[in-house]
Amino acid sequence: MIPRYTRPEMAKIWSLENKYQKWLEIELLVCEAWAQQGVIPQDALAQIKQKASFSVERIAEVEKRVKHDVIAFITNLEENIGPEGRYLHLGLTSSDILDTANAVLLKEAMEIILQDVKEVMSTLKEQALRYKDTIMIGRSHGVHAEPITFGLKLALFYEEMKRNRSRLHQALENISYGKISGAVGTYAYLEPEVETYVCKKLGLKPASVSSQIIQRDRYAHYFTALAILAGTIEKIALEIRHLQRTEVLEVEEPFGKGQKGSSAMPHKRNPIQCENLCGLARLVRTNSIAALENIALWHERDISHSSVERVIMPDSTILIDFMLHRLKNILANMHVYPEKMKQNLEITKGLIFSQGILLALAQKGLPRQKAYEVVQACAMRVWQGEGDLKSQILASKEIKKYLTPEEVAQIFDLKHHLRHVETIFARVFYEN
Repeated sequence: MIPRYTRPEMAKIWSLENKYQKWLEIELLVCEAWAQQGVIPQDALAQIKQKASFSVERIAEVEKRVKHDVIAFITNLEENIGPEGRYLHLGLTSSDILDTANAVLLKEAMEIILQDVKEVMSTLKEQALRYKDTIMIGRSHGVHAEPITFGLKLALFYEEMKRNRSRLHQALENISYGKISGAVGTYAYLEPEVETYVCKKLGLKPASVSSQIIQRDRYAHYFTALAILAGTIEKIALEIRHLQRTEVLEVEEPFGKGQKGSSAMPHKRNPIQCENLCGLARLVRTNSIAALENIALWHERDISHSSVERVIMPDSTILIDFMLHRLKNILANMHVYPEKMKQNLEITKGLIFSQGILLALAQKGLPRQKAYEVVQACAMRVWQGEGDLKSQILASKEIKKYLTPEEVAQIFDLKHHLRHVETIFARVFYEN
């Protein structure tokens, strides 16, 4: 069943109508190839192409009896075509139709996903440039570290999306293979030229060698690429969630007019969209594990992969499409609070400049470990509520031996930390 939140373009790909239409297209292309070989008479081919049609309802009715979806599909086609229907499925096995159709469906789904990624990257770039010089604190272990800009944070996400885009293109190429090679891949009742013809018409490449199926490492590549992409989406969503915490409140996901945050507490503005993305990423990751477990099958094939793929193919592509669409809207409409970023930057009273003092002392000749101890002693007094770091540094007799007040003031200048932002942006957005 297609979830209600699925966008129409992706929903159409995974509809039964579209799946059977792809099956029909492949069956007709095989007939065309056989006609070129002189195996199917041209007048029979014309009748097949004119009369071939299917009914989703009739296929379901037949499948209840035969317990085989491809047989039910072929039965329905034969009912509509008449005597010439005997030429359908000539030399084929079900997986010739299923796996070749899957390649087309997964290819179409990936093309939508790549467009989604392009739109997310465009939004990230726009927002990164907008907030390139918006200063905020960088954090490690959740603790204030040193100053960055919000634009740098977004540039980091953009660069990661570039790598995702590359992986998705690789997965697209790797999945775009079909097989029309018969029951165990030996072309026993086929000719390789039939496969070549069909795949070319579908925009696929023929697998150099196959068993009864296309090998499932191709699928594993596809779904692990989606899983890594889901991880990036979660990473961005999790960051916004952290930045929306009341104690931080530097960034906030969109909160619409009339939206409610809690059934009990009218004041709540919860990051539910970002939380939703973090949860959905778990499903996409889980599906990638199932795809990896589908690689190993009995001999030339078994059917243990089939039930899994009927779930993970629509689910993962639909979820990723939805997640990227939601992420784009969050990024485009998020609330950013530069004043709160500045306020948070200052709450540690200058402690974030400790490394600059440490390095300056070392450069002036004080052994590094000794310099560390001196600066740390000043920092610990600030943690205990004794003024700010700059005052502690200026009052230190040991530090006065090495640094002038002017040198200390220069170290506490934010411009020093951000002097290479332009260089980073040039590498991310303007260099190949």
